[in-house]
Amino acid sequence: MFRWVLLAFFISLCATAEAQKKKAKTQTQNLSRGWGKTIKWIKSYEDGLSELGKSQKPLMVIHHLDNCPHSKALKEAFVADKSIQKMAKENFIMLNVVEETGDKNLAPDGYYVPRILFVDPALTVRTDIVGKYSNRLYAYGPEDMKLLAANMKKAKLLLKNEL
Repeated sequence: MFRWVLLAFFISLCATAEAQKKKAKTQTQNLSRGWGKTIKWIKSYEDGLSELGKSQKPLMVIHHLDNCPHSKALKEAFVADKSIQKMAKENFIMLNVVEETGDKNLAPDGYYVPRILFVDPALTVRTDIVGKYSNRLYAYGPEDMKLLAANMKKAKLLLKNEL
C-alpha cells in the first residue's frame, strides 16, 4: 500500500515539474512575440530598468504593433539576420512592446511604430543612436538591418567606453 502511495506521489511530482517547464517555455515564447525565440525577452520596461544595473548590458526597446505591416516586415528581417539575433541574445537586455511604456523618454521624436531605442545602464536613453530617417529618427525598415547591426555595435561600444 505504501509503495502505491509513494509511486502516486512521484508521478504527481513529475507531472507538476513538467507542467511548470511548459509554462515557462510558453511565457518565454509569448514574450518574444516572434522577434526571436532563442533570445531572452523581459516582460516590461520596469523589469528592463531593474536588469540594467545587474547585467551592465544596454537595453534595446523595440516598439511595434502586431497588425502593422511595417512592424511585421521589420520583425521578419530582424529574425532572419543571424548576426543581429546573436548580438541581441548575447549583448543586450531585450524588450519588445506593443503598448507604450508611459516613459516620454522612449518617444523623443514621437509615438510611431516601429521604432527602436537603446538605454544604457546609467538609465540614459541613447538619443544619439538613430536610424536613417530624418522625420522618424528611431525607425528602421527591413532594408536597414546593416544600420541596425552597426547601431547595436555602437550601443555596446559606447557602453564600454563611457562606463
